[in-house]
Amino acid sequence: MLKVKKIAIDTEPENTVFLSKHCTSYRAEEFRALKKIEIHSQDQTVKNNILATLLIADDPSLVAPDELALGEQAFRRLALPEGSIVSIAQAQPPTSLDAVRRKITGEVMTADEIDAIIEDIANYRYSPMEIAAYLIASASFTTTEEVLATTKAMAKTGTQLSWESPIIVDKHCIGGVPGNRTSMIVTPIVAAHGLQMPKTSSRSITSPSGTADTMEVLANVSLSIDQMRNIVQKESACLVWGGRVNLSPADDVLITVERPLAIDTREQMVASILSKKLAAGSTHIVLDIPVGPTAKVRTQNDAVRLRKLMEYVSSEIGLVINTVFTDGSQPVGRGIGPVLEARDVMAVLRNMPDAPADLKARSLLLAGHVLDFDPALRGGAGRARAQELLDSGEALAAMERIIDAQGRTNETICPGNLTSEVVAPRNGQVTAMNCFRMARIARLAGAPMDKGAGLDLFKKVGDRVAKGEPLYRIHSCFSSDFQFAKAMAFEDAGISIDAIEVQESIST
Repeated sequence: MLKVKKIAIDTEPENTVFLSKHCTSYRAEEFRALKKIEIHSQDQTVKNNILATLLIADDPSLVAPDELALGEQAFRRLALPEGSIVSIAQAQPPTSLDAVRRKITGEVMTADEIDAIIEDIANYRYSPMEIAAYLIASASFTTTEEVLATTKAMAKTGTQLSWESPIIVDKHCIGGVPGNRTSMIVTPIVAAHGLQMPKTSSRSITSPSGTADTMEVLANVSLSIDQMRNIVQKESACLVWGGRVNLSPADDVLITVERPLAIDTREQMVASILSKKLAAGSTHIVLDIPVGPTAKVRTQNDAVRLRKLMEYVSSEIGLVINTVFTDGSQPVGRGIGPVLEARDVMAVLRNMPDAPADLKARSLLLAGHVLDFDPALRGGAGRARAQELLDSGEALAAMERIIDAQGRTNETICPGNLTSEVVAPRNGQVTAMNCFRMARIARLAGAPMDKGAGLDLFKKVGDRVAKGEPLYRIHSCFSSDFQFAKAMAFEDAGISIDAIEVQESIST
């Protein structure tokens, strides 16, 4: 028997544990070649068992001979106090891997096989290599029925929320465009109108900020299900981190392998988005698909194919969906990174004269489509109603109530004090902005880990510039991040400028 010990090692998303080379209960050599072990609680009244990757440790200060040391993820998921007695055993390979092997050869999986695969992934029974095999096999060939089965399987592996209202609205953007924080404007507009919108959002994985990262500048986003329900009942909406409420947990595991491998297929995207909406209890969804040369969806043809698959799966699982194509050719707003994006959001809600016009227009467009779901509104009146709620200050008031209900952030977060301006190399006009590259520069600067890191944009497509005029400012909080971001921006700033004659009045 071994005593549980917690150690401060982050092994997200895997469960990782450490066994002493001099273990008194087991011969470490017998476990050295194993990839996975099962950990069993010896308390018969507790059914806390998990699978984990095992590492052998020589250092007795890390793990004693009578201990099993658990990394942060494994300790949290085992949910036993330190000192609890556990045993370990060799983990049997998941039987669902047989279906993955058949998929690799080009066979179509059944719904039952997909259920088993997703359940095993959600319970961390697959290694990253096995997840990669499943993803690559699915990327090669996936039928529409497999997408539907995957969506259903992912939705039922975690928490499934239900609400009393017959209409629960949501708005989702597939991503790929920095600064596109429309959810933080749409949600309070919808709340001010009175429709219920329990908005759960993700944290960033490879982008400079997710909605949850930006909202966290203003309020607590890590709420329990009960807290979330109370806020929605009182304020009609919330803006919280979905990871805390465990919606479609298999998706979160899959994403950690998808992103490093740059696997982002249309089929997996549909299953990912719709499984979370189904689990969240949504009934009516507005889906924003930005289309642009450096966005996730790069052509109109690809956008139409994605829309059709979204519409088919939505209809089969009982969701009403309205798909909107938007401009994905350049970043939205003037800030890239949590605090700069929060600044833009609040500028729009406060009706400030210098608020980013593109962020405001896009938010009103999408809010209008969401409000059109309200049967009490005349068809097509949603856009005008959204404008009314924003102009009157009712949307701002709703946002302030949501912030207070979730727990207002006491700390004032400012843009990073390490700054460098990226300037125009020539006179001309901005003709293109590379969303992917500018997002990478902002991330290298430290976003979203450092809430104040990111890019403050001064120019957008169509603007004229003079040589030496600032295009954007890099903000960073940490010296090495600052140097990395500057180096990448110096190599290629992500902004294309075509040379034209520029009037002397704008020259420097």
